[in-house]
Amino acid sequence: MSFLKRLFGPKPVIAKSRYITIEDVKSAPFTKKTVGSGYSMRPDVYYIVASVELGNTTTKCILTATNLNTSRSYLLDKTVKMTRDIREPKKDEKVFGSTVWGVELTKESVSEMVKNTILESVKKAKIDIDKDLDFVVRSTGVTAGFASPEEVGQLIISLANGCLEAGIPPRKMAPALSIDNLPERLQEFSLLEKVVFDGAVVSVIPPTGKEVVANEMEGELVTAGIKLGAKWTNIDFRNPCISLDFGTTLAGRIVNNQEPYARTIGNFCGLAGAVSDALIRGTEKVDQRGGAALDLYRKDILKNADWKKAQLNAQRVHELIDIGKVPENRSRFGTVPVDPEAAYEAGTTLIGCDVGENGDKLDELTILGHEIFEEDGMNTLFATLDHVSALIVKRLIDEAFDEGVVEDGSILGVTGRAGITGRKPQLIMEHTNGRLKDCIFVSDALAMGAAIMARCMNSIGTPHIPIGGRQGGPCILGPRRKIQKKKDDKWID
Repeated sequence: MSFLKRLFGPKPVIAKSRYITIEDVKSAPFTKKTVGSGYSMRPDVYYIVASVELGNTTTKCILTATNLNTSRSYLLDKTVKMTRDIREPKKDEKVFGSTVWGVELTKESVSEMVKNTILESVKKAKIDIDKDLDFVVRSTGVTAGFASPEEVGQLIISLANGCLEAGIPPRKMAPALSIDNLPERLQEFSLLEKVVFDGAVVSVIPPTGKEVVANEMEGELVTAGIKLGAKWTNIDFRNPCISLDFGTTLAGRIVNNQEPYARTIGNFCGLAGAVSDALIRGTEKVDQRGGAALDLYRKDILKNADWKKAQLNAQRVHELIDIGKVPENRSRFGTVPVDPEAAYEAGTTLIGCDVGENGDKLDELTILGHEIFEEDGMNTLFATLDHVSALIVKRLIDEAFDEGVVEDGSILGVTGRAGITGRKPQLIMEHTNGRLKDCIFVSDALAMGAAIMARCMNSIGTPHIPIGGRQGGPCILGPRRKIQKKKDDKWID
């Protein structure tokens, strides 16, 4: 390590989203190679996917275009709405659940919000749903606040209805049955005739048996998305790896080094951005029900902050935060429904972040946030948030090491508004430096995960630029074909 790195610490590697226009997608016929090697004579083909996300704080439609020659994914548009702005239920509508912050949801109100968000996004991106859009992936973190599978089912139906009302045909929300069902321009990239989608996403299979945490899909998507986002960097974020998504709720995975399919040996759950939001409400400058740190964040918010005081403040905040292995007798941790017994039977360790028990001390965080704001001001309060998030990462990683679920050579990937903004990446690096092989920060990993999930479901791969498999290793297409052939032969026998 160089003298400067020893003195100042390593510089965070941040994979920021890059934009492209639909005109560029349609007009650039060839991929430029590295300097001096000329041009590829294989025409560029882009796979356009809509990630429709309903979260506790934000609702998004993010349109991505992935170059299938390079496996690099670009943003066509990112439309973000505040979930608290979902209209109130009408008299004849049935409330089936609410967000972590108590915003009531009906099938009709959710569908309307989703439809409007999609239509605004495709209009800004100037894309045609029928001609340009290839696939749609729906996801939600709101299930963390739900009480029953029935409520979750109603939410999933509402998301689907919103997509249909926006004009998205059902065939663009389900995997193709054969290569002939794909658009002609994609068929040469699809490996459907060689391998089928068997549930593994970028060579990782989910925990076996029952679902162990309500937002399992979020963890799956962000892990895949960080792998795809890493293609913009020199970090090989493949197995073994650790992913952390700092949305309102916490999601993420710990993945081992097995081939061809790695196992999910750890899952993260609980509260993340909700911690920062609760503190910010103490300023009384945001909505007391759905207000978020996002409402007040700006690029110069950390100017003139007292970082030493912020560090002390963060230690006070962490006195209210419980981080550890989820006990077997808990059905929720950090408000998120969990099944520790099923997890531990499947060999998956659940590690959670809570404020009190199931968020019952979030109000105390708001009071503490008020004290910090009154004594130190807004700039230092935001610096406090950076230290708070960095300490959450430190404690989660410490717990994972204590539980023995971090394999040698593991790389950490962080995404989400409460994990990559401000000085959080630098502070997180200070806490994890030397413990892990590397660390990467990726914006919009959930949307990138949707892009790669859509490809996996349709077996659209790039064997020459593998996203799955081990760090430094080749594509796992061959071993996958062998596994699936054995299963087919067994079924025939």
